[in-house]
Amino acid sequence: MAKKRSSLTLRAKALKTLQKLARISAADDNGYCKCVSCGRLDHYKNMDGGHFIPKGSSSRWALEEQNVHPQCKGCNGFGMKHGSAEAQYTIWMLDWYGKDAVEYMLSTKKDSVKYYAADYREMIEDWGQQIMAHERRLGERGR
Repeated sequence: MAKKRSSLTLRAKALKTLQKLARISAADDNGYCKCVSCGRLDHYKNMDGGHFIPKGSSSRWALEEQNVHPQCKGCNGFGMKHGSAEAQYTIWMLDWYGKDAVEYMLSTKKDSVKYYAADYREMIEDWGQQIMAHERRLGERGR
């Protein structure tokens, strides 16, 4: 009998899948994307999927595509807590989405959202399909 995955395990898989989607969808046809904070160019596999609103502080935004974008490991780690990466990410978000969208995200970051196992499975499936399309685009999967 197959073991059912817990919601926490499914949430972790959904986060991982979304972070990969954020990186691969931003990649050019050679697989390279830019860090939204410092502009560093690297292969999407070497980048992180960084959250504008930290995933631990918002159930509302943790699993929203609009909140996750490519970041180099330095900016996503140390830079978001102790450097200028957070400010640079904010500037990028304002340029990309506009002031109203960013203000809305920030004003609703404390809103709570309850996801169920079925929700996580649907996210994983949808994002997995998008990832496969990008992998085909990059020649990483059979056409």
